[in-house]
Amino acid sequence: MRKILLQILTFFTITLTWSQQEVQYTQYMYNMSTINPAYTTDNIGFYNFGALYRTQWVGVTGAPKSTNLFAHTPINENIEVGLTYVNDNIGDIVKQNNLFADFAYKLNLESYGNLSFGLKAGISFFNVDLTSIDLESDILDPNFTENINHSNFNIGAGIYYNTNNYYIGISVPYMLNSKHSVDENGSYQNLQRAHFYFTGGYVFNINESFKLKPSVMARAVKGSPISLDLNANVLYEERLEFGLGYRINDGIIGMVNFGITPELRLGYAYDYTISNLDTFSSGSHEFFLLYNLDSFNFNRGFDKSPRFF
Repeated sequence: MRKILLQILTFFTITLTWSQQEVQYTQYMYNMSTINPAYTTDNIGFYNFGALYRTQWVGVTGAPKSTNLFAHTPINENIEVGLTYVNDNIGDIVKQNNLFADFAYKLNLESYGNLSFGLKAGISFFNVDLTSIDLESDILDPNFTENINHSNFNIGAGIYYNTNNYYIGISVPYMLNSKHSVDENGSYQNLQRAHFYFTGGYVFNINESFKLKPSVMARAVKGSPISLDLNANVLYEERLEFGLGYRINDGIIGMVNFGITPELRLGYAYDYTISNLDTFSSGSHEFFLLYNLDSFNFNRGFDKSPRFF
């Protein structure tokens, strides 16, 4: 009985902690449209598809797992649209599914780059499977006799500026506060608040073969410390990319990705935990897959102008 209670306490602790922060991404630079609806490309006629899977804090009871699917495409020189789907799973008990549509309007500033304004809107579906928890007790706890199902509408906004060599972005993916957690009594807690993101990156041309790509992401939410990611990747021959990162007071990161074909890229990241969870966690794993479909076969091969972010 004591073991079961410890597992339940661990589950609720992670649930309450996780509700303070949205899904954490290490390879956010390849998943930008999910956190900033203003993210755009210049590739008219291309459909950009992506998938990302993350398993967090491996070895911790009830640790989060997340799946992300996204797609976006320019429909003309100024407008880009997309869809994002995010599934969060905490201990197979707390599950949340987000389905959002993205819209971005881009201003071409010619030699000064591009400035985009974005909006996203959609629905979040939240479920807590309380009846699946085995309390190993003959006493029926009323707080665990009924599952919780809840859905809510939300909106987000962002600004994104880029040139061929660098980008900066500011965004709030989910602007409306919502009840997305439960406390140890099975009651709702209004803990999900608007998160503010700042992202930036630059591409330094070392020589014809190598490019250095430092990037940063800061994330802030009321009631929690600021989360800061610092990364530096090296791109070789436009195909192989590898790098290191540091999430302040949380983890040391290793990343690698490879362009299997001109259209297909596969990546992996490992987060080594240095927070107070390091005793229990063997780290976090994250995989992504990107596919660019050229609907008109305008560009084929690695000789086309590459996009670095």
